[in-house]
Amino acid sequence: MNPQELETLLNGIQQNDESALSDLYDQYANAVFSVAIHIVQHQQDAEEVTQDVFLRLWNKSEMFDPEKGTFITWILTITRRIAIDRQRKRKRMLDALNPLYMDETPYLWETIAGKENQNDLHQSLLTALGELRTEYREAIQLAYLGGMTHVEVAEKLNKPIGTVKSHIRIGMEKLRTIWMSKEVESSTKRDNE
Repeated sequence: MNPQELETLLNGIQQNDESALSDLYDQYANAVFSVAIHIVQHQQDAEEVTQDVFLRLWNKSEMFDPEKGTFITWILTITRRIAIDRQRKRKRMLDALNPLYMDETPYLWETIAGKENQNDLHQSLLTALGELRTEYREAIQLAYLGGMTHVEVAEKLNKPIGTVKSHIRIGMEKLRTIWMSKEVESSTKRDNE
């Protein structure tokens, strides 16, 4: 598509000409979908990303500046951003459904996962987390209960990635120790009753 045709179609979109959007869709939808599916790895999500990209084009076509780059680069950059946002949202939703994660200390999480009353278990875990130093607790909550990557935790806490990894590792060791002592206390109480 030459620059004049593109400019005509973008002007048409700004005038609410749906056929202009349709023409751009026909021209670029395959490229947008290809980038989206590569990132989200899920057919329905990639289709929704593609729809979102063209909806954004419909609402903000005036944001394209040909002096800053080509249209294909611009629209694929938008695609990439929307796809990454959707991937993160999907991960957070899945993580929210299953907030207990396995890590270097699997015994702790296996013990938790084996409990029958998850509400009591969750409360017990939060109580144990409350006994940790603030920097350990924050890092663990963001990583394991918030579903963030180590890099995202480092950015959120404004700390180096190595420090965050250390805080999580040390915090998990301390959490396991606290958890195990609570298990012993609980078992002793049950035996004495």
